[in-house]
Amino acid sequence: MKLLLIEDDAATAAHVVKSLKQHGHVVDHAADGRDGLMLAASEPYDVLIVDRMLPSLDGLGLVKTIRGAGVKAPVLFLTTLGGIDDRVEGLEAGGDDYLVKPFAFAELLARVNALARRPPPSEEKTLLQVADLELDLLKRRVTRAGRRIDLQPQEFKLLEYLMRQAGRVVTRTMLLENVWEFHFDPQTTVVETHISRLRGKVDQGFDQPLIHTVRGSGYRFGDDT
Repeated sequence: MKLLLIEDDAATAAHVVKSLKQHGHVVDHAADGRDGLMLAASEPYDVLIVDRMLPSLDGLGLVKTIRGAGVKAPVLFLTTLGGIDDRVEGLEAGGDDYLVKPFAFAELLARVNALARRPPPSEEKTLLQVADLELDLLKRRVTRAGRRIDLQPQEFKLLEYLMRQAGRVVTRTMLLENVWEFHFDPQTTVVETHISRLRGKVDQGFDQPLIHTVRGSGYRFGDDT
């Protein structure tokens, strides 16, 4: 992928650029908002990684400007501002995801990969299929091997997210943010409880389980073949 990092902290930028390149990505770097705006508006990038607090032009202003100019590349905000209002402000400015500093590079990489896999809105799939499981977003119907599976609304939302990330490890934090829209850890077993219920409906009675626990990391959806 071709990525643009707009980050003024030299140490953070050096670490992120080096790590992304080690994973095979092409990375351009801008150290202030105006330079980042020029690059983002003139070059095609798969994902933009933008710090909120930038010299010359802050991250919010930068993203609003490129969205107004028709740049559709997904944007991942990096910031020390972790409040709910701050996150909402970033997303409403045109950001697609939000990662609070300090962060683990593994999570940044997972979020970048997830954003890059997102289809444009006009190409959003309405029928998802993994192995013999189908989820119809228009009819709100789930079937496996032709057998109807009845899900509660939150179970349906959880399954949709897992299927869109099929084959990838998703963390508990990613599930809380993308399925429950919690931008903090509620210190409950809501994720584990819903995963258990979903397993009972999606996997029970079938030879091949589709929901797998990845010890110490999270969950992965798909068959093992």
